Amino acid sequence: MAIAVATFYKFVRLDDFAEKQPILLSYCQQQGIKGTILLAAEGINGTIAGSRESVDAVLAFLRSDARLADLEHKASIAKALPFARLKVRLKREIVTLGVMEADPSDRVGTYVTPQEWNALLADPDVVVVDTRNEYEVAIGTFENAQNPHIDSFRQFPDYAQQHLDRDRHKKVAMFCTGGIRCEKATAYLLHQGFEEVYHLKGGILKYLEEIPESESLWQGECFVFDDRVAVKQGLAPGSYDSCRACGHPISAEDKASPQYRERVSCPHCYL
Repeated sequence: MAIAVATFYKFVRLDDFAEKQPILLSYCQQQGIKGTILLAAEGINGTIAGSRESVDAVLAFLRSDARLADLEHKASIAKALPFARLKVRLKREIVTLGVMEADPSDRVGTYVTPQEWNALLADPDVVVVDTRNEYEVAIGTFENAQNPHIDSFRQFPDYAQQHLDRDRHKKVAMFCTGGIRCEKATAYLLHQGFEEVYHLKGGILKYLEEIPESESLWQGECFVFDDRVAVKQGLAPGSYDSCRACGHPISAEDKASPQYRERVSCPHCYL
């Protein structure tokens, strides 16, 4: 039986997020759901998996809260459960930037749909930035996108201060896996005085889902934070595995390296 996977997030004031945690955990357990859901005062962020009926039931349960009534999700299919357990965690931020003034529930950049994204990439006046971590960018990105060379999203403000200039870079477009990091990054840049800031609505996953391969400007595969490791066009399973020692995505070429020893090392962590 195919496993349904749903990824979702929303920046919205949830002052009662701590009270929601045990209720949501209990409901997900009743439905046999696996995955991770993060709750914070700034909103919700999660990826869950299970039967189609169970995933739909949890999404409907979340949307029964008026503040989450318009919660969007990205759907995909896995051959096996991509999570071993269920976690519903309380966090200070649903995606950690460390700059509390960057509040997407107050102000964010302009959403760009997957269908509009290619035209934005072709605009020579637009600086395109991949807001993901180094190991994610390494296996796939959009052509000519700037790689910030960061190891965690917390480092994005330092990258922006050193490489982006609001007087020179009049248009900045950003993207990430599902949309959450680039949405928060737009809030940060707007707070820093940038005026024209854009982000890919639904992230890379929505782009890969909706844009035909013949029109796609995506190169490579997209890292995902579950046992699938990576997906490709149409959200089909990718070709990467995960090093059991360091967690880095590894290719068939990496596995052929003399530095690869299963559960011990790979070319990315070999000492």
